[in-house]
Amino acid sequence: MQALVTVPGRPHSTRVDDVPEPRPRAGELLIRPLEVGVCGTDREIAEGLFGVAPDADERLVLGHELLGVVERDGHGFLRGGLVTATVRRSCGRCGACAQGSPDACDTGDYLERGITRLHGFAAELVAERAEHLVSVPERLGRLGVLAEPASVCERALRHIRAIGARQPWSPRRALVIGTGAIGMLGTYLLRLEGLEVWGASRSAGGEKARLVQACGARHVATQDTPLRDLAEDVGGFDVVLEAAGDAQVMLDALALLRRNGVACLLGIDGRARDVTLDGRVLGVDAILGNRALFGSVNANRTDWDAAVAHLDDARLRWPDALDAFVGLRVPLDDFDHALGYRGVKATLRLEG
Repeated sequence: MQALVTVPGRPHSTRVDDVPEPRPRAGELLIRPLEVGVCGTDREIAEGLFGVAPDADERLVLGHELLGVVERDGHGFLRGGLVTATVRRSCGRCGACAQGSPDACDTGDYLERGITRLHGFAAELVAERAEHLVSVPERLGRLGVLAEPASVCERALRHIRAIGARQPWSPRRALVIGTGAIGMLGTYLLRLEGLEVWGASRSAGGEKARLVQACGARHVATQDTPLRDLAEDVGGFDVVLEAAGDAQVMLDALALLRRNGVACLLGIDGRARDVTLDGRVLGVDAILGNRALFGSVNANRTDWDAAVAHLDDARLRWPDALDAFVGLRVPLDDFDHALGYRGVKATLRLEG
């Protein structure tokens, strides 16, 4: 069968190639992927900057954002049912993983589908343990491919609520920095919670600005309105969700919070660089204002279930807008087009 493979650490090695068909073991189901989402992590792996192949294998099958269909009944799943699957797997040694929370793995020795030491889902067939599968309602359909990035947002918001609830807290205003899949989904999830939301990107206008506004959020172009000016105008934000992947912007998020505000960092910036902050923001404002800044990655099974449920809620509330999140669907052999796409989300279509 065919799959999208790469040799981690070797740029320009990504290609569609033959791989052995999976043979499900005890506890596993055979899944036929329908679509696999593409994100910045996939681009970094394809560029040779990231990723680890499974032990004793030079190649890594890409793809960690799955929407698939069950091939045969088993383990509580019915043939033909839509599913997605969690990405991270337990290290097998730490307390967090033992409690079913590999998203909080304490050793860092976890495995991740299509990223670190586990083959991904961009193949004609995959085998997966039932415990890692998440049912997708038929009514959600192809939008189920958004479950993985939505689960990342759900974890971030769950932790934001937990940190905010350390004291009486009633958030009203939120800022989401970045309008990729994570930023856009975070914007819609915050709107579902009833917050007044601003979505920030570098430039004005365009499809992303339209999608921000389609859910009742306000779009702001940072080339025209610096975020510090925006925060001053509105009185600061209770919640800041950073999804732009810029370390300076991440640090600046602390200055955008109002009293008791919470900021979560979801972007990744691996560049070696110096970033700066007015010392009074850290030495005075963060302390006297009870501000909090933290990072979040991956997702717990709880977050996956919430992601699927809230995607369905968003579909009912803003159906046309949610459909437009996936702006490009291409066959597996057109993966270069998907990797180069800069809209909200591109997917690889494996069937249908």
